[in-house]
Amino acid sequence: MNFLRGVMGGQSAGPQHTEAETIQKLCDRVASSTLLDDRRNAVRALKSLSKKYRLEVGIQAMEHLIHVLQTDRSDSEIIGYALDTLYNIISNEEEEEVEENSTRQSEDLGSQFTEIFIKQHENVTLLLSLLEEFDFHVRWPGVKLLTSLLKQLGPQVQQIILVSPMGVSRLMDLLADSREVIRNDGVLLLQALTRSNGAIQKIVAFENAFERLLDIITEEGNSDGGIVVEDCLILLQNLLKNNNSNQNFFKEGSYIQRMKPWFEVGDDNSGWSAQKATNLHLMLQLVRVLVSPTNPPGATSSCQKAMFQCGLLQQLCTILMATGVPADILTETINTVSEVIRGCQVNQDYFASVNAPSNPPRPAIVVLLMSMVNERQPFVLRCAVLYCFQCFLYKNQKGQGEIVSTLLPSTIDAMGNSVSAGQLLCGGLFSTDSLSNWYAAVALAHALQENATQKEQLLRVQLATNIGNPPVSLLQQCTNILSQGSKIQTRVGLLMLLCTWLSNCPIAVTHFLHNSANVPFLTGQIAENLGEEEQLVQGLCALLLGISIYFNDNSLESYMKEKLKQLIEKRIGKENFIEKLGFISKHELYSRASQKPQPNFPSPEYVIFDHEFTKLVKELEGVITKAIYKSSEEDKKEEEVKKTLEQHDNIVTHYKNMIREQDLQLEELKQQVSTLKCQNEQLQTAVTQQVSQIQQHKDQYNLLKVHLGKDSQPQGSHSNNAQVNGIQPEEMNRLREEIEELKSKQELLQSQLLEKDSLIENLKSSQTAAGRNEQSSATTLVADSEKIAELKEELATLKSQLNAQSVEITQLQTEKQELVQKAEACAKLVPVQGESETVTAAKSTDVEGRLSALLQETKELKNEIKALSEERTAIKAQLDSSNSTIAILQNEKKRLELEITDSRKEQDDLLVLLADQDQKILSLKNKLKELGHPVEEEDELESGDQEDEEDETEDSGKDQD
Repeated sequence: MNFLRGVMGGQSAGPQHTEAETIQKLCDRVASSTLLDDRRNAVRALKSLSKKYRLEVGIQAMEHLIHVLQTDRSDSEIIGYALDTLYNIISNEEEEEVEENSTRQSEDLGSQFTEIFIKQHENVTLLLSLLEEFDFHVRWPGVKLLTSLLKQLGPQVQQIILVSPMGVSRLMDLLADSREVIRNDGVLLLQALTRSNGAIQKIVAFENAFERLLDIITEEGNSDGGIVVEDCLILLQNLLKNNNSNQNFFKEGSYIQRMKPWFEVGDDNSGWSAQKATNLHLMLQLVRVLVSPTNPPGATSSCQKAMFQCGLLQQLCTILMATGVPADILTETINTVSEVIRGCQVNQDYFASVNAPSNPPRPAIVVLLMSMVNERQPFVLRCAVLYCFQCFLYKNQKGQGEIVSTLLPSTIDAMGNSVSAGQLLCGGLFSTDSLSNWYAAVALAHALQENATQKEQLLRVQLATNIGNPPVSLLQQCTNILSQGSKIQTRVGLLMLLCTWLSNCPIAVTHFLHNSANVPFLTGQIAENLGEEEQLVQGLCALLLGISIYFNDNSLESYMKEKLKQLIEKRIGKENFIEKLGFISKHELYSRASQKPQPNFPSPEYVIFDHEFTKLVKELEGVITKAIYKSSEEDKKEEEVKKTLEQHDNIVTHYKNMIREQDLQLEELKQQVSTLKCQNEQLQTAVTQQVSQIQQHKDQYNLLKVHLGKDSQPQGSHSNNAQVNGIQPEEMNRLREEIEELKSKQELLQSQLLEKDSLIENLKSSQTAAGRNEQSSATTLVADSEKIAELKEELATLKSQLNAQSVEITQLQTEKQELVQKAEACAKLVPVQGESETVTAAKSTDVEGRLSALLQETKELKNEIKALSEERTAIKAQLDSSNSTIAILQNEKKRLELEITDSRKEQDDLLVLLADQDQKILSLKNKLKELGHPVEEEDELESGDQEDEEDETEDSGKDQD
């Protein structure tokens, strides 16, 4: 600390060279000191000097500070001081205390020191690794230093970070930092990192940047948020602008839906803060980035559809029609809505249905056109409305037809007192304000763009001029105003409208040439030598006259193509005409208008060209030049070729129509054939049914005839009696037929009953067999279980014997060991007698023999136990199979019992049916007897036998039950 006080005291008191010496001493201290505290104090002193003596500290201390970053990473405090010092050296942010004369010098110092720092790429990599430290005193100054490096030499630093492993991913972690100051500075760092570098933009986007940034915007309050929301929106623009890959990723990630809450503006729109206006302006620009006309058409179209589906377009239209919205926000909203609906039929249709909240409600298009033709409205707002109208009509023939229809007489009468879009355009077209004339002319030209039908419809529009004068066509009125020598913007606008109207429309050209004053006016304008301001009007007049030649169908004899070209050659000269025509594309404002569809003019005097008109000029300039230089013979040949082609086309069209008609006739004939086939099939089935019915009737008739032939004599008297009693023969025949049918049904039921009886007998026999099998299996099971018990007992006996023998074997082994020990002891002693040795040898031989016999017996017992266990396993498997067989038999028994029950139910039903049939037969026979018709005895006997059989069947059924 004493050292630091001495340094600071010397710094304030001494001259300039003393400060340089002080800095040198501090650098030596940093480089040579072994104590961390001394190095830390020295770096802190350098930090305090770095702002005022930036050059000296940068030259002498930068290398030492980088060395500190490399070697002292364990101490966060000294690392923080070193990073702050480097930031002060490299950054160009000057404090108020710095004098003005040193400001210019400091601007160059930052880039020079940055170049020195990044010369060694390892320094940037070291800085990236330091950003992984969570310590606030390391991370925050590291973020600021890297941001300053990117501001000074962005492309070079971006390239180093790009090739650094996980370089961008490390920086993305800053957005997740819980400390707001680091998170917010991290957003600024990513702004500088992603500027004009598509590769880094893609990496940042795929590192989940969209999700994190949208979360931050939501947390900060969307459009009501502070400067942090603004920074996040700028970063989002960097990621999305001119980056088709990121735009597609943004759309597919459903992030467009999350933009809708940004534009939920309340009813109270008074007192907007400057920050809210800035935020909303950036949000609108972000929407325009996604639907810009310069994007690929497919990507723009998909974003437009997504914005409509999620309700974003509806939200923008709400802001558009709201009151109290600041003018700049309203202008940007109009431009945004324009590009959201441009070329998208669904969005254009929705916009056409939007109404302003007025009484009575008016279409939004009408309200916007009112602002466009009102000269008191701001200039940028009027340009935005024109762009919106152009985008509404872009590739929208339906919308073009609706606009032109508001100018036609029948529609005007139906509209009544309400103002239409067409009336507003006509009012602007003939207004005293030249800017309104230009806006209205360009808007009306867009209603005719690439739409020949509407060009012809607009020829029907009639305008009432003064009271008592006949009405004048819109085309004639435009040429009248043009000839009156109005302001240049008015004339340019009218000429652009006329050129658009007459191009690709020979009928409009004929109407234009029909007025004998138009061609002399155009040739007079082109032939005059006027100033530079009038050269553009001359060029447009030349273009209009060239269109009248190129699209002329020679229907007017006095203004045929050849005569007009002769007129140009005599009064103007072909070269002079082509030169005047070239003035259009050489104009300084032509190229500016041709770049973007949006009419973006710095001031009203720059309002000259329209974007779509520049494309028309580019398309027609070459063909008009060729048409002017063509000779009459070439024209005749071209006309003949055209006629030949037209004839060929007519022939082809004729044959196409014939083929189409034949196809239609063929389809109709095919349908008729299919209908007739269906009808034929239906009739054939009906005929077949009728034939079968007739055959049945014939068979019944033959049977009755045969039956009546047997009983002809007795039936004669009875028939007379029947006739006497009032009964007709037809009724007798019907009764006989019913009796025959009932008999056949009875026979069928009896046969079914016999089948059921046989089925029941089979089931009974199978059930008996199953019972026997079950009993036998049960008997087998009992026998097996008894055998298993016996085997278990025998096994236990063998085990006990084995245990006893094993105990005996153990005893014998111990005895043997004792005898062996005794024998060894005796062998050591001197043998007294030979008899004792013989006895000992005999005993040992006896023990060994007993031992071998026991071992053999043990081996036999083990084999027997093994055989018994195998037999036990086999018996257990047999028992398991017997159990499964029993289960299967039980299930079969249940199934058979169910079938027997069902069969009995069916048998009962058949018996009931037989009883009913017999009852019917008896009643019919009784009726026949009453009617006097004799009933055969065989029938009675059969019926009696049937009754006896039924009784027996019922009795047997009861016995079975």
